[in-house]
Amino acid sequence: MSHDGLSTRAVMRSVAFLTAGALTLPVLTACSSDDRASAPAAAQDIALTPRDKVADGATLTWAVDALPETLNAFQADADAATTRVAQATLPAMFRLDAQGRPQRDPDFLESAEVVETEPRQVVLYKLNQQAVWSDGREIGADDFAAQWRALSGKDTAYWTARNAGYERIERIDRGANNLEVRVTFAKSFADWRALFTPLYPKNVMGTPDSFNDGARGKLKVSAGPFAVQKFDTKAGEATLQRSARWWGGPAKLDKLVLRAVPRDKRAAALAAGKVDLAEVDPGEARRIALAARDRGTSGPLAHGPGAAITPGQALRSWALAHGEDEEAAEAEQLARARTRKAVEKYADEQAGLRDLTVRKSLEPAYTQLALNGSTGPLSDERVRRAVARALDRAELASVVLSPLGLPAKPVGSHLALAGQPAYTDSSGALGKQDTAEARALLADAGWVPGGPVKGTKDAKEKAEDDAKKAGADPDKAAGSGQDGSDGAYIVGRDDPKPGDLPVSLPAPAAAAQRTAVARQAALFAPAAGEDGEQARRQDGPQRIGQGGAPGAYAPKGTAAPRDPSAGASPAEAAAGPLAKDGKPLTLRFVLPSGPGSEALRAVGERISRMLERIGIRTETTKVADDSYFKDHIASGQYDLALYSWPGTAYPATDARPIYAKPVPAADGSLNVEQNYTRVGTDHIDQLLDQASSELDEKRSRDLVRQADARIWAAAGSIPLYQRPELVAVRKNVVNAGAFGFETPIYQNIGLAKSPGRK
Repeated sequence: MSHDGLSTRAVMRSVAFLTAGALTLPVLTACSSDDRASAPAAAQDIALTPRDKVADGATLTWAVDALPETLNAFQADADAATTRVAQATLPAMFRLDAQGRPQRDPDFLESAEVVETEPRQVVLYKLNQQAVWSDGREIGADDFAAQWRALSGKDTAYWTARNAGYERIERIDRGANNLEVRVTFAKSFADWRALFTPLYPKNVMGTPDSFNDGARGKLKVSAGPFAVQKFDTKAGEATLQRSARWWGGPAKLDKLVLRAVPRDKRAAALAAGKVDLAEVDPGEARRIALAARDRGTSGPLAHGPGAAITPGQALRSWALAHGEDEEAAEAEQLARARTRKAVEKYADEQAGLRDLTVRKSLEPAYTQLALNGSTGPLSDERVRRAVARALDRAELASVVLSPLGLPAKPVGSHLALAGQPAYTDSSGALGKQDTAEARALLADAGWVPGGPVKGTKDAKEKAEDDAKKAGADPDKAAGSGQDGSDGAYIVGRDDPKPGDLPVSLPAPAAAAQRTAVARQAALFAPAAGEDGEQARRQDGPQRIGQGGAPGAYAPKGTAAPRDPSAGASPAEAAAGPLAKDGKPLTLRFVLPSGPGSEALRAVGERISRMLERIGIRTETTKVADDSYFKDHIASGQYDLALYSWPGTAYPATDARPIYAKPVPAADGSLNVEQNYTRVGTDHIDQLLDQASSELDEKRSRDLVRQADARIWAAAGSIPLYQRPELVAVRKNVVNAGAFGFETPIYQNIGLAKSPGRK
């Protein structure tokens, strides 16, 4: 998970339709049997320091996107800050290490193991004998039982966002004493380590009223190195103080303050000393690097406001400001005054940024190109595969990651990231980038160059009106059409309007996307693999029925400039766009328009040019960040889109609703769970279901890898790159920064001791 984003467990609902339980699974023999974990693509960067080198005391202020709406991590509006508070104040049976593997937390758990598999799976937890709640009561079996009953899904009075795994529990019993907990499962659950993290006290989980309202703005009882001291919604701050009842190593900090700071205000907040640690965008990271470079220099800065003004422009500005045209002179004087203020403000902020550093790694989340397979050209698997074969993913990954000094290796799996035991590159299910092969796939699907195109002027005008209603700015839309005609195929022109399709959208997923979407970008080069190729042969074409999702309307934009280095031949350029049944092959590409998403839009432009080389035109529509995911991705109002999913230590469970094949609901609508591409297969469903019930860890990982190969072959989503994790922090802060997969150890975070101080 991203430690400044929603935890994977909070984002992903695991209530999915099990449609393939009775199917026979063809044997895949090409799956890798090498379970040796690879190294993460980038190491974490947290200034790791032994506790005896960390000073006692001090307050650290940590920027978050927003103060949490609730402190109950199992509610629908839980968010990133909810996760952070829970990690610092509540028990966790297992925490993740730097490779994304669950590890027993000895402060809470002496041991936990599967002690029986037949006739039922039984897990025995032995709790740390010192573990107590802040009210002095020992943590025990009654807390486990209360949390199971609340999250089992049997009592709808509990307003829960997810119950993955808890619904499989049959009963919970005390062992030899209250510190031994026996959990018996009705159905085997491979990801049992995901349960009871965090663990809430029974006074929160015991009744629907206490669950729904008792832990929204306060945690009366906690059990961690910190406790919630103050929750000030007006000030946008949550203050955690060192817990006096904590039995482990005492927290090094006196207080940890979580302060809500919008991303576009973080450079100013860091410079003013209002926050000590904040995740930042590449632009702010560059400013901090420049501030360190400029230390000790004098004179005007060579960057920032006004730095690009040439001597000629400066002379012209002076002449206008002192000219005889009084109106022009007044306007120019005002402009010069604004520039001076901006230069002074920027210089002051740069001075305040000199004591900061940027710690960087790769976030445990990846950006993907999503292809909506429910309607239009992309409902044909051959067209989706053609799109995938047109992309140079390595080039696109490099655009985003190389300038930051981070490894730009493409992600090869939908279900695991480099360094995790289940990771293997299955992109061979689609094959490497190949323009000729992509064109052949399109030809096989009936899309031919130079075909007659029917005029659709009225459709275009309608699209512009619909784009305005959806919050898009037609004047900012950019497309890659090669001519100025009105012959664009408006995808979903005759489909139902948005809102006709019920979508299962957990609020945490929408919250995660809103905070993540402005920080995404790029793609990578796939590697061949036997497992992926065999999965492609066995699955064959899989298509979602037409009418499952509403249509997408987009204004026609201007042609994207051709990249001279793109390598398109004159013959390819002359062939022009492809057409079928009088309609050109045009896809609506939806991107966010907000600040901080420049890299994402740049990647979108490169993708459009790559698709243009094989005859696919794109009409890019830029929409407001707050409506991007909810109004476009979740509702199916797109053909192509870029967004991210967090990594997880429990892919068999957490990935199930994301890749499950959409199925008709009782009312005849299509239930997509979190599969917003609307592309799935029965084999994928069966493999993930089997993996989630397989207690042999090696076999479970093999099933996950096989499922990933089939997800690649279905070509509903193309993993691109692991997102960069950039954290600005004061130089003396240690054991904090770019954590990668690892759960922060909050009691070890603090300030480095001064040299010579014992």
